Amino acid sequence: MTPSKPIPTPSEDSKPFWEATRNGELRLQRCLDCSSYRFPPGVLCPECSSTSSEWVPVSGRGRVHSFVVFHRAYHPAFANDLPYAVACVELEEGPRLLSNIVGVETARIRCDMAVEVLFEKINEEISLPKFRPRA
Repeated sequence: MTPSKPIPTPSEDSKPFWEATRNGELRLQRCLDCSSYRFPPGVLCPECSSTSSEWVPVSGRGRVHSFVVFHRAYHPAFANDLPYAVACVELEEGPRLLSNIVGVETARIRCDMAVEVLFEKINEEISLPKFRPRA
């Protein structure tokens, strides 16, 4: 039997992010004082130290900032996925997210490649945001 993949455990700060992804939407915190987006979520704005924020939908569009292709399974649950890509995606709104690039051969992934979000349902509580090339 193949072991299960590890899945995120939402914290109090990240709960709104995971509730949104479960509904097929990407939401990030935005500072109410300076309008900066932030990820990962937190109590203080890293730009102005404000404690006021709101959760807002974002485009889900971005570009590959950097990436790595895994050819070795460092956890047995990922063995059937090899090779797979993990990328740092810079969203149009500014923040960067670590995620997988899917829907393309790993040899075709490039830095600055335009991507868009899609969601992979893991269970009733968690859907993972992943990215695919934009048409």
